[in-house]
Amino acid sequence: MQKPTFYVTTPIYYPNSSPHIGTAYTTIGADTVSRYKRMRGYDVWFLTGTDENAQKIARTAEANGVPPKEYVDGVVDKFQELWRLLDISNDDFIRTTEERHKVVVQDIFQRLYDQGDIYKSEYQGWYCTPCETFWTENKLKDGKCPNPDCGREVELLKEESYFFKMSKYQDQLLQHIEAHPDFIQPVSRRNEMISFIKGGLEDLCVSRTTFKWGIPVPFDPKHVVYVWLDALINYISALGWGQGDEKFKKYWPAVHLMGKDIVRFHAVIWPIILLALGVELPKTVYGHGWFLSREGGKISKSRGNVQDAFELIRLYGSDAIRYFLLKEMQAGSDGYYSEDALVERINSDLANDYGNLLSRTTAMLEKYRQGVVPAAVAPAALDREIAAAAAAAKKEVEDCLDRLDFSNALVAIWRFIGRANKYVDESAPWALAKDPGQAAQLDTVLYTLTESLRIVTILCSPFMPGVPAKVWSQLGITDRTELHTWDGATWGGLLPGVKINRGQALFPRIEEPKEGVTGMDKVSQAAAVPKEVDVVAAEEIAEEISLDDFARLDLRVAKIIAAEKVEKADKLLKLEVELGQERRTVVSGIAKHYSPEELVGKSVVLVANLKPVKLRGILSQGMILAASHEDKLEALTVSHDLPSGARVK
Repeated sequence: MQKPTFYVTTPIYYPNSSPHIGTAYTTIGADTVSRYKRMRGYDVWFLTGTDENAQKIARTAEANGVPPKEYVDGVVDKFQELWRLLDISNDDFIRTTEERHKVVVQDIFQRLYDQGDIYKSEYQGWYCTPCETFWTENKLKDGKCPNPDCGREVELLKEESYFFKMSKYQDQLLQHIEAHPDFIQPVSRRNEMISFIKGGLEDLCVSRTTFKWGIPVPFDPKHVVYVWLDALINYISALGWGQGDEKFKKYWPAVHLMGKDIVRFHAVIWPIILLALGVELPKTVYGHGWFLSREGGKISKSRGNVQDAFELIRLYGSDAIRYFLLKEMQAGSDGYYSEDALVERINSDLANDYGNLLSRTTAMLEKYRQGVVPAAVAPAALDREIAAAAAAAKKEVEDCLDRLDFSNALVAIWRFIGRANKYVDESAPWALAKDPGQAAQLDTVLYTLTESLRIVTILCSPFMPGVPAKVWSQLGITDRTELHTWDGATWGGLLPGVKINRGQALFPRIEEPKEGVTGMDKVSQAAAVPKEVDVVAAEEIAEEISLDDFARLDLRVAKIIAAEKVEKADKLLKLEVELGQERRTVVSGIAKHYSPEELVGKSVVLVANLKPVKLRGILSQGMILAASHEDKLEALTVSHDLPSGARVK
């Protein structure tokens, strides 16, 4: 039986400088849906690439003192390296300087000219080189480019040009959009495009004579093909359209994924080109939002606020970066990026939720069943509820991914992870282990947790492709590939008797660094920085220690006499505590759970002999003990009858 096909594209990126974190989102999204479709049995073709025939490329190369091709070769290498580091599984990478693209562009230009859809005239207008866009004078803002992400100077150009009859196909395109609700997504972009088209389309300038870097017009070589005709054709030139057509016939039409700023070109100009050629229109043009910095404004090279994607991957890993970006961008909306928010997601979602579920499950399997997964011989209503929740999560993830809603797909997965973690507390396996009569129920609980982890990991596979192999190794099913598939994500697939191999933390927590610690040291210093004690269920108790070991801890009652928030640190409070006759400063990560006013006057438990460290430039002398569960945290307090400085035994 022939597999169904799925063709997805990113825009082709300008290689005028290194790729950044905003650029990466689109490609990660396209990769995620590609991996998902492959897991569902589709024959997938995933295309990305670079748009190299542009005036600003020529100008940037000239400024760097090198020929344009030599310049873009170096930048393209960086794009391809970044995609490799982010585990991007593209099937093709097209460059518009390639001969396979050039011949298709010239063929299409000739066809459109021969059938009367391209004509020669003269153009005069205001041109913005960074945006590769002409503007009429009434569109300018204070005489500059009206693009809110640009605002640069424009230049008045007057030159002989060829034009494409956009207006001829306006009504036909509008009819298609209105008859196919899924053609432009999300709905907000669809409405924008309908309004734009109804406002009337002007014919499009499709050639330039003022520079030579580009594809020559086949019958008039003093002209080069303008970028918005040249670049858009990549989606079919990569499939060999008109050059044999086998791949084109197999995979077309496409799903086009891009940022909202270029939807107009893909939802208006590109479909009209295809209408003129008699080619079927794309399935979907999806315009996602921008990533904005917390300080405001789109993250872009032009604004100078880009994040070094290579450095972020080196610090936090590909899977964490992919998770954060896909989670933060809500469908149809903009997302916000900051490194602090990234670290918080790693710690809360990846380390505390997913990683902790793996850690506590494997720990209990080792402690109670010598590392062997038991059979679920006595499922009760609560156990069956978890199985049903797994099936519901899978269905919701499928529905979300089919409409390119990556964020809500992850919400569905993490809702199930949260349910599984809550199930641990509800079923209390540590209590069942104390009663030999509850052995069958304990077996069921341990199986339920292991099977939950297996299904969660399958659902996470398209989003974080580096994670599954680590989990399969710990669950002892690396070679059981039938248990890794999407179809295999049905309850009961895991057979009892599997021997686990408990390993390292899936996502180690990242703590506030010591003062002056940056970069990779932020991660490596984590163990050296104090953190609030996470009091967890009995099954996660660490290896036994002696009384002598415990005696090394000096726990004291400390009275909080002053408290204030630490500047630019959402989680940190600066506390002044009284310890007998001594006063100390302690930095504590409890600001999301307590206001400073709530803490003043409380008597808490302090680890008094912890080596002092600097946090955000403040010398912290000790650590406040706190208990936490899921999103709740409570500092450990004692009666006011006990004086500050009293020893806790």
